[in-house]
Amino acid sequence: MLRSSMAAVMRAIVVREFGGVKKMKVETDMPAPSVGDHEVLIKVHASGINPVDTYIREGMYASLPELPYVPGKDGAGVVEALGAKVTKFKLGDRVFCSINGRYGTLASLTSAPETRVFPLGENLSFEDGASIGIPYFTACRALILKAKAKKGERLLVHGASGGVGLAAVQMGRELGLHVVGTAGTDEGISLVKATGAHEVFNHRDPKSLKNLGAEKFDIILEMLANVNLDKDLTLMNPRGRTIVVGSRGPTQINPRNLMMSESSVTGVALGTSTEEEWAELAAHVVAGTESGWLKPPVHKVYSLEEASQAHHDIIHSKGAQGNLVVRVTE
Repeated sequence: MLRSSMAAVMRAIVVREFGGVKKMKVETDMPAPSVGDHEVLIKVHASGINPVDTYIREGMYASLPELPYVPGKDGAGVVEALGAKVTKFKLGDRVFCSINGRYGTLASLTSAPETRVFPLGENLSFEDGASIGIPYFTACRALILKAKAKKGERLLVHGASGGVGLAAVQMGRELGLHVVGTAGTDEGISLVKATGAHEVFNHRDPKSLKNLGAEKFDIILEMLANVNLDKDLTLMNPRGRTIVVGSRGPTQINPRNLMMSESSVTGVALGTSTEEEWAELAAHVVAGTESGWLKPPVHKVYSLEEASQAHHDIIHSKGAQGNLVVRVTE
């Protein structure tokens, strides 16, 4: 294994039992992760916060890590050590990652399979890099792999001011779609417009929503299906596709709305991607970082000691306004 100076212990957020944000504690003597032959050890500069991180911490997710564990799936930093069979990276490379496992990115060091580590160009900061993983890979899986978006189609991003929504707006524009977004605050609406949406509606304003269906959509990306799915089914063109990215509870729909338009509803879960699909997602997303259309809007940066507040804010904010990031290493 190639390495620079490696510590035996590290500073990290550690969860020793599932539960609320108070279960997240800063520890300075967490054992550093080992590095397998096909793995990369990353000195983490920034960790991205996603809703799924909170579900795991609460113990309310299908796949849970062994306790104790370090939260965080997305991150960015510098290659600190390489497994013997790693071929794509060298020591000191700037990278971002999107990972599963016990040793997450809310730590000074994390290990990741080579296939989940990606180059981070100098045009993006570590905070930008930490905001790429789940938001952009999910948007890519939804639009390209599932909806099979075609140039000229109309896209509605229902809940466009969060990480995945903003990624979908940028990707939709890159794919040549007519992009319409919704948001729940004036700040969110302004951000979605600035990110590239052709039109933006306030999904908390009944008057605004009346105008949303004036012209229907070929693709709908739905971030809160338990609230919006039944309405979505009335907004699709014939053979339209609604892609469910998020839901926080059950819902009831009228299947006749699907029948009359021969439209469809498909769920998306990034974690179900095959290795071949991960390679395709990575090709699209890394190309976006290189060409410049991929620009993650970072709303707020927290210190490691404030990581629990970031977990609270991503669920309980009055309206999403971009990505939340924890700065791990200066």
